[in-house]
Amino acid sequence: PTSCMQLAFCLFVSERHTMTYIETAATGWNESPELTEVIFVNGQEFVHYKSSLKKMVPKTEWIEKTVDPEYWERERQRNIHNEQAIKAHVVWLMERLNQTSGVHILQWMYGCEWNEDTEEVTGFEILGYDGRDYVAFDLKTETYIASAPQAVITKHNWDRDKTRILYKKYFLTQECVDKLKNFVNSGRKSLMKTGKITRFRYELCGHTYCHATGFFPNVAEMFWRKDGEELHEGVHKGEILPNNDETFQMSVDLKLSSSDYSLVCERNIVNIVVSGPSGFHVGGVIGGLAVLLLAVCIGIYFKLRGNGNEQNIFLCFMNDIHVKYLLIYYYSNKLIYFMPCSYDIKKNINWEYLII
Repeated sequence: PTSCMQLAFCLFVSERHTMTYIETAATGWNESPELTEVIFVNGQEFVHYKSSLKKMVPKTEWIEKTVDPEYWERERQRNIHNEQAIKAHVVWLMERLNQTSGVHILQWMYGCEWNEDTEEVTGFEILGYDGRDYVAFDLKTETYIASAPQAVITKHNWDRDKTRILYKKYFLTQECVDKLKNFVNSGRKSLMKTGKITRFRYELCGHTYCHATGFFPNVAEMFWRKDGEELHEGVHKGEILPNNDETFQMSVDLKLSSSDYSLVCERNIVNIVVSGPSGFHVGGVIGGLAVLLLAVCIGIYFKLRGNGNEQNIFLCFMNDIHVKYLLIYYYSNKLIYFMPCSYDIKKNINWEYLII
């Protein structure tokens, strides 16, 4: 006889909002922009900057109606200043690491989060160099954390710079939050859109997986419950990942296989019950993964030209914010491979660097 096990799978989307700045400086390519910046609100890109253009480019209609011309000029001047500062830091790092030439990338992500329900605010700042975490700012302790031995000197220098610390605290907890609130209120119809949330379950290799997709913004909690209590043992939560329609998806799996249970999803106190298994299409997952990585890569990829009609795309991700894996997509045979970021893609390859 089969025992009946009642499990609840819950999705809750909270009223938290984020604004994220992602800047990337590249050296070693003669014709590439030296600095690009992309700004996101609730995971939606609304403006970007390229040093080759020397101007801010709006990406949504609502931002054009929200800000005045002075805003664009202030942001343009900020990026011109950042370009010089980041370029100088790349030169300093190359000297520290005895690097006299070659391709090098410095990535910088910072921003703020605002909980509309509780008014709680937080901020973050993380830097990475050549595909590795470098240094991060801890807002609670108001100090920098070195993620690599080469970053220790930078950490000490920045920790001693009290003016820098005070400005970072002010920007992350006040200036950034004020902008975020203004953007959310002005672009609420677009930023808080509620699409159809799809949920399905499938079993694979002794694990029961539940997947929710189509929610927005990119802040959600998912968990398993049994008899009204949240389960932790044997549960693995996936990351919140972007879809190609500006909504998001998330999965949570439970190390348990059962053919008789109910799946319950919650969103804003509305319960929806889905019973029974759903189909699982590997092709769709692979396609979604390619879209995801292309969206998250901050517009940076390597286009490689192989023999014949074979073309490959390499994407590199850092721990937590940038590069974690190197994705190789072969157009000729539609296969996807993952390789470590330490893999040297520059040797014996005719390649071209592009920023999109």
